[in-house]
Amino acid sequence: MQSRTSDESRGLLLGGLGILGFSLTLPMTRLAVAELDPIIVGLGRTLLAAVLAALVLIIQRRPFPGWRYLPSLAVVAGGAIVGFPLFSSLAMRQVPSAHGAVVGGLIPLVTVAVATLRGHERPSPAFWCAAGAGSLAVVLFALSESGWTFRSADGLLLLAVVLCGFGYAEGGRLAREIGGGTVILWGLLLSVPMVAVPVARVLLLHGAHASLRAWAAFSYTGVISVFLAFWVWYRGLALGGVARVSQIQLLQAFLTLGWASLLLGEHITRLTFFTAAFVVTTVAIGRRTAVRRQVTPGGNPA
Repeated sequence: MQSRTSDESRGLLLGGLGILGFSLTLPMTRLAVAELDPIIVGLGRTLLAAVLAALVLIIQRRPFPGWRYLPSLAVVAGGAIVGFPLFSSLAMRQVPSAHGAVVGGLIPLVTVAVATLRGHERPSPAFWCAAGAGSLAVVLFALSESGWTFRSADGLLLLAVVLCGFGYAEGGRLAREIGGGTVILWGLLLSVPMVAVPVARVLLLHGAHASLRAWAAFSYTGVISVFLAFWVWYRGLALGGVARVSQIQLLQAFLTLGWASLLLGEHITRLTFFTAAFVVTTVAIGRRTAVRRQVTPGGNPA
């Protein structure tokens, strides 16, 4: 029991570091798409991270984990590594990063729902109530900020959220078997065929002329958002459990709001802080409610 508690604590710590890295993704994306094509920003970051992944694999001589893991790695690559960056980048041309942040607050609920459907974790009713209340607050906040209208950008963001939830849930499950580092490294390499052609086409047609500031923002999304933050995030999901650790991501929206105000000058209303306090409360409740995890024949959590 003590070992499991220690693993969950480490998982929450690593998950928190991952979320800190992710929290700057949308503001940096908005800075980058102001001067660069969304395809370059959304998919090009994956190519940058894939180069780093290849270097690590060569240096550490990590073998391919096995063909039976290929479908799961493809879900991680298509959802969290390709899908979310692409559609969120397209949306950032139309809405502020603060708006994207609150819609992105739905990711924890989608992640838990997918993990539950996959049959690997069974959150308690109290957990579902906490997660649902926090996610509902995020939805209402997003709608109020947009004048109670549904924009096309919201559709792009919701699609990004669903794809990311699938990628996170599958990546968290897979990380318990082959390790978080292996998941992100091989997931990045598998994503290269999905992104190389579209990025090359845009570069050939339109070029990539932008300021140093835009390229710095793009580099952050590739090195931190897609590579380093993912690494510690998947490790955290593996140690602490997808359902419990994913709730930390509810805090990401409000960290992002802070960065949006500081870096982009976006106005943060009083409602933001009241909503943030409520969501933090649901995260605290979710952390303390029971989450049943299946046990393998070897006695380890599945």
